[in-house]
Amino acid sequence: MFSKEEIAQRIAKEIKDGYYVNLGIGIPTLVANYIPKGINVVLQSENGLLGMGPFPFEGEEDADLINAGKQTITTLPGSSIFDSAMSFGMIRAQKVDLTILGAMEVSENGDIANWKIPGKMVKGMGGAMDLVASAKNIVVAMQHINKAGESKLLPKCTLPLTGVKCIKKIVTELAVLDILTEGGFKLLERAPGVSIEFIQQSTAGRLIVEGEIPEMRLD
Repeated sequence: MFSKEEIAQRIAKEIKDGYYVNLGIGIPTLVANYIPKGINVVLQSENGLLGMGPFPFEGEEDADLINAGKQTITTLPGSSIFDSAMSFGMIRAQKVDLTILGAMEVSENGDIANWKIPGKMVKGMGGAMDLVASAKNIVVAMQHINKAGESKLLPKCTLPLTGVKCIKKIVTELAVLDILTEGGFKLLERAPGVSIEFIQQSTAGRLIVEGEIPEMRLD
């Protein structure tokens, strides 16, 4: 199975030259450390930053520079800092080419739940609802199964929804999957050493497997 860092590395391969990319809280923030060489990309954080760099080395943190998840970050030459109104104006005007989000659950028709677990304290929904309503392209970085061994890829989400029919691709510790327009998770790649049978057992929603399924590559 892939680690969180390896999930981030695989998602980084979805980034194209010239993209403006928003990184959500959790695994998506790790993508900043794995931008492919030779790729010119601008990372956006909805708390008001364009030009986010990788995480700082220990001892070099600046407490005034944080991402939307309140983690210390770095900025790149040419970066800019602005208020949240301008940041959400960029998002709502669809200026962001790719949005990478974490998720608690995703359904087989592309619904996402990633902002609230009933009965548990949450700090707020953040920018997730604006992002899923406005993004041109969304990739989800998530765990395939929860700590109890239960699937998080479901026929229907059980948690409060963030967005409906908005997710196109998912990368987990087990696999890379597309969500088909008619509904269903289509298996594209599998983690090294992980069998198709295990992915089927770990996916509660409808899983479509066609032909040979290659292993995920990070190089």
